Amino acid sequence: MKEYKLVINGNNYNVVIGEVEETSAMVEINGTSYTVEFEKPVAKSAPIKIIRTSTPAAVSAVKPIQPMAPVTGSTPVKSPLPGVILEIKCAVGNTVKKGDVILILEAMKMENVIEATANGKIESIQVNKGDSVLEGDTLVVIG
Repeated sequence: MKEYKLVINGNNYNVVIGEVEETSAMVEINGTSYTVEFEKPVAKSAPIKIIRTSTPAAVSAVKPIQPMAPVTGSTPVKSPLPGVILEIKCAVGNTVKKGDVILILEAMKMENVIEATANGKIESIQVNKGDSVLEGDTLVVIG
């Protein structure tokens, strides 16, 4: 178990990283527990790195961590890279097919189309227009 005390945009966060398995970890932030899922399996010997951004403005633009949606046959659509949400092209309850455009994400001054990763209905939208997101943040949950 590793414990970190972080200050982000003047806010204090107590972060405890608990059990790390191949594709998930138990993380506690200010007393609230989260299960964090990784895209790739984590090697047991790999250390967890915290990377500091080069500009304080980038840190202040990051939105607070939100609890993950319950995993009950739901498919989260995650951000492939850090950026800003320009447009939301879906609504909760909409039926989507894999490949349908659901969001537009601006990253590195380019517009990136974010597509549905599965067929189903939009269960929740975790972001708003203008939000800054990090790579791996859940944008939309499809059920």
